[in-house]
Amino acid sequence: MRTIRLTKETQKDLLNSLLKRSPNNYAKYEFVVAEIIDKVREEGDAAIFSYTKKFDKWEMNADNIRVTEQEMEEAFAEAEPEFIEVMKRSAANIEAFHQKQLRNSWIDTKSDGTILGQRILPVSISGVYVPGGKAAYPSSLLMNVIPARVAGVRRIIMTTPAGADGKVNPGTLVAAKIAGVHEIYKVGGAQAIAAMAFGTESIPKVDKITGPGNIFVALAKKACFGYVSIDSIAGPSEILIIADETANPRYVAADLLSQAEHDELASAILITTSERLAEQVSGQIDVFLKELSRSKIIKASLEQYGYILLADSLEDAAAAANAIASEHLEILTKDPYYMMTKIENAGAIFLGEYSSEPLGDYYAGPNHILPTNGTAKFFSPLSVDDFMKKSSIIAYSREALEKAHRDIELFAEKEGLTAHANSIKVRFES
Repeated sequence: MRTIRLTKETQKDLLNSLLKRSPNNYAKYEFVVAEIIDKVREEGDAAIFSYTKKFDKWEMNADNIRVTEQEMEEAFAEAEPEFIEVMKRSAANIEAFHQKQLRNSWIDTKSDGTILGQRILPVSISGVYVPGGKAAYPSSLLMNVIPARVAGVRRIIMTTPAGADGKVNPGTLVAAKIAGVHEIYKVGGAQAIAAMAFGTESIPKVDKITGPGNIFVALAKKACFGYVSIDSIAGPSEILIIADETANPRYVAADLLSQAEHDELASAILITTSERLAEQVSGQIDVFLKELSRSKIIKASLEQYGYILLADSLEDAAAAANAIASEHLEILTKDPYYMMTKIENAGAIFLGEYSSEPLGDYYAGPNHILPTNGTAKFFSPLSVDDFMKKSSIIAYSREALEKAHRDIELFAEKEGLTAHANSIKVRFES
């Protein structure tokens, strides 16, 4: 990994480099995605069947588009019992964490007859997209579905591509059952997003779409936003570690590589005040690269977006971390809890040497669907709130409105909206 001194100039260059990974920079694919969406809107199932034959190489029809109970049973028979139990324990942790996010509707009343409040209800139907093939991640399925179920969503559907044999990854099906998915459709790509956004003869229109996918899926979610709610336009994975001289270089190197292995666009950054640690981490990375199965991907990631930044102080390190606003932030310093108070922008914060990032990916409970590409400055992890909608409640008595009617009329008249003012005035005509 390249080692550079942290300055205002190097920080600016780094930010510009990282932003190149944003899905917003893939406009050249938008025409293709728009064409797919339009065809699905116009032709419904027929378009889905056609795209499945073209991209996934199998004959889909109305009878085999949906995963059957028999296929679910076969998946459980094929899956390792030990892995099933691990997924169940992970799901229990995820559910327990998200149960604490639930909020209640509320009403506030006053003696003059004023009633104000907020009604909080789940969306009626949500859809989750799950990648297929080699990119099948049961952990992401649990993270996307369980908050929806905790929120009280009555109908949760899932789309995921099948292989050329028309079968879905068994681990994906087992995770779907554990998480609480109600219906599973064997559709992938931008066409799956369009189907959930607008509905077809077989696939219902949903209110919310969540879940990761390739660039075509990301752009389809972006194009359908407004017709349907989405979680986010996720960019490549990223990790930033703040470490001082007390950090274990082997742990730091291992954690950096845990994200670099995702894909060639993943980002892994260490900010440290210790030159000795920087040298040790760099050396340890070379050792790990000889052992890890995805070393080719890791090398490509580190060559493009891997950095060790030498900071003059931990305060400078925290300032740089806030500017980068990383998806995952690990703090491996003498007092990580104090350092946490200096952090304003991060998707998830991991404190101490036994809180490595994969703990959050798989098991701890907090959601691993996190803001990327600096969007942690204004976005949050996926949560129960994402599957809730809120309605304001307003009720005034004549007594309450009489106190305020002249203020409201003046406001409306100043905006030139005389019908607004009149709507209040008529209630106080003599």
